[in-house]
Amino acid sequence: MIRVVTDKATLRALCDAHRSSGGKVSVVPTMGALHRGHFALVDAARRHGDLCIVTVFVNPTQFGPKEDFAAYPRTLESDVAACEAQGVDVVFAPSSSEMYPPGFDTVVDVGVTAGPLEGAHRPGHFRGVATVVTKLLALTAPCTAVFGRKDYQQWRVIERLVQDLELPATVLAAPTVREPDGLALSSRNAYLSSDERQRATAIARGLSAAVAAFDKGERRCDALIEVARTPIQDAFDHIDYVALVDASNLTPLSVSVRDQALLSVAARIGRTRLIDNVVLGEDPAPVR
Repeated sequence: MIRVVTDKATLRALCDAHRSSGGKVSVVPTMGALHRGHFALVDAARRHGDLCIVTVFVNPTQFGPKEDFAAYPRTLESDVAACEAQGVDVVFAPSSSEMYPPGFDTVVDVGVTAGPLEGAHRPGHFRGVATVVTKLLALTAPCTAVFGRKDYQQWRVIERLVQDLELPATVLAAPTVREPDGLALSSRNAYLSSDERQRATAIARGLSAAVAAFDKGERRCDALIEVARTPIQDAFDHIDYVALVDASNLTPLSVSVRDQALLSVAARIGRTRLIDNVVLGEDPAPVR
């Protein structure tokens, strides 16, 4: 039977006891409102550990003052039931005061990997992400931690912090899970009206057009960005960015692409902000 834990000391004790008996711990950090994309991460985690932990915590420090922290969906009861059905062993669902007790005054600031894309448009976001993930790994590691490639920059930021701080964790990234029409699964999709949901597929169509152009030999950054941007700008209310960066270190590219590059998008439709990406030269087109 699944166990729900709300305090840090119990979580750490569970992990320590499991490892002391020869077991392996795997963890999937989430903010809840779980969907098939999260459960793909759970599947990967279960292959790498026999104590599978899903954390459910809407982390206040990664939201800006005008972002959707208060409105972010919180569905703990159904999340726990779904985790149990997926074979998760432990759900860690702490309160904000448990994670950030009075007097908490330390943050983790990641360098250049966190600078472009989301880092440029959401100041302080990755400081909050890096801080909470460091805390979660301090409680559960040594472990394998699984993240989704839809949040590609987040994965690379965490990969970098684990490497630089020499944390005893293996960081894995699972492929983006999509709807049949290409829309990347996201908890924020719940915000979309039926009309917005249909319009939102423009991101997948734009990314697919860029993949097709790349596969035909197009390597100019401006041309690839324009191919991706065209359907998005017709359907969305505002584009934060359509950008090409190095797929490993996220350094912006401005002239041409060689073998691979991350094409990343963030755009707003109604009150909903969606992100998505493909690695040109590696990922298939979201819409086939």
